[in-house]
Amino acid sequence: MSFPLLTAAAALPALGAIATAAVPAGRRTAAKWLALLVSLGTLVLAAVIAVRFEPGGDRYQLTESHAWIADFGVRYELGVDGIAVALIALTAVLIPPIILAGWHDADPSPASGGDTPAETKNYRWRPTQGFFALILSVEAMVILSFEATDVFLFYILFEAMLIPMYFLIGGFGDRAAPARQAAAAAGSGDENAAAQRSYAAVKFLLYNLAGGLIMLAAVIGLYVVAGNFSLTEIAEARANGTLEMATNTERLLFLGFFFAFAVKAPLWPLHTWLPNAMGESTAPVAVLITAVVDKVGTFAMLRFCLGLFPEASEWATPVILALALVSIVYGALLAVGQRDIKRLIAYASISHFGFIIMGIFAMTTQGQSGATLYMVNHGISTAALMLVAGFLISRRGSRLIADYGGVQKVAPVLAGTFLIGGLATLSLPGLAPFVSEFLVLVGTFARYPVVGIIATFGIVLAALYTLVLYQRTMTGPVKEEVRSIPDLRLRELVVVTPLIALLVFLGVFPKPLTDIVNPAVEHTMSDVQKKDPQPEVEAAK
Repeated sequence: MSFPLLTAAAALPALGAIATAAVPAGRRTAAKWLALLVSLGTLVLAAVIAVRFEPGGDRYQLTESHAWIADFGVRYELGVDGIAVALIALTAVLIPPIILAGWHDADPSPASGGDTPAETKNYRWRPTQGFFALILSVEAMVILSFEATDVFLFYILFEAMLIPMYFLIGGFGDRAAPARQAAAAAGSGDENAAAQRSYAAVKFLLYNLAGGLIMLAAVIGLYVVAGNFSLTEIAEARANGTLEMATNTERLLFLGFFFAFAVKAPLWPLHTWLPNAMGESTAPVAVLITAVVDKVGTFAMLRFCLGLFPEASEWATPVILALALVSIVYGALLAVGQRDIKRLIAYASISHFGFIIMGIFAMTTQGQSGATLYMVNHGISTAALMLVAGFLISRRGSRLIADYGGVQKVAPVLAGTFLIGGLATLSLPGLAPFVSEFLVLVGTFARYPVVGIIATFGIVLAALYTLVLYQRTMTGPVKEEVRSIPDLRLRELVVVTPLIALLVFLGVFPKPLTDIVNPAVEHTMSDVQKKDPQPEVEAAK
């Protein structure tokens, strides 16, 4: 029996979460180092998965299958294709920087007897062990959801990851909300902060639970129709004609799955939980939300919506493309008008998710390859930008853009890394997101030229909100409040440097990623029985 590599990649952070939570209360530093070492071990396992995966081999590799709930046909069934391998690697790459960036985010304040650095002196006491244990538990569930090929197993993970995320948002929220300083002066700062965190956490939970409940009905309906939950068996039966679904049944099941994934993604108009959740979270948790957890939604669209319901996917494509266009333009427009740094990044992410979903449902090889690359590159670029923004906010104690100015003169390294993250967000050529956004637009234009043309306005708006953000915070006269801001420290440089290196490397040499992703995209195109449109060229006279 071969080593269960996929199980190990998810089991290591899960066991690490338990071990971290069990560290004695007085050993906070030990808990941090344990969590970091576990995340690095998971990164090693993700690298082994990528090395052992053969792009030209079977569609699902490193498979595992064991009986679980035999009476209902539920199995512990795992397997990865190229898309899953890329997203597992993204998750494993981002968790160590997230842990390092949040190194002091859950430390007790000196007022409570703690011994934290001065930059965390305003933080209330929070259980350090619990904070890092929750992050590792989210990593375990996300990795396992990318590996699951049993629909019921995927559903359990899809819903279970909401629990640690709820506590990360509601229990470990941001302390630099723009309206919070005045409330603190009036003596109600802690109560106001707790109320806003609670609202954001509950909104996140309710939206995603609503999507999950609708998906549960669809999962049950799928079992009634197919008689099992195995993705590979159902897809094979649909392909060879031994399993047929009535048109209305397939469409209803598709809508049940898609609704849940659109909430998670998030797609307009189901997006409103994201700005609240990211705004009230610490910067590392905000990265965990949009760069890691939300990718489960777009990944599931490729694996389950297109794989299980190809005819319904084609039927729904015009409406989904329209919603994706609205997300692109709407998210970018609201980002332009934001006064809050973190909410600006949140609305920018809504716009970027619109591009990803547009690429998936363009039903072209370039569009879907670009969408997969976009998931990876958006995760890296958003992590770089948000984490540097978090370092800046922790120094000044405010998320308001208007409270900054001239930062590049007092903290040039911080300003430079912020600029690179921003340029990646607007998809500057030479940085990783450019490749993915270009492929999405080319792939969309090939089949839906009008949609592709309209989507390009999102690029113009991205340049506007990114450059204006940089100009207002980093350039101009140095404001008195930022004059004493220190530059990035060693730990913060260790967080940001690998992310910037990846943005540059994948921007000039994306081939290692495309080689893994492209064969999986070809399988997905085969599922929906689509071929790329042939270019129309007039013959020379």
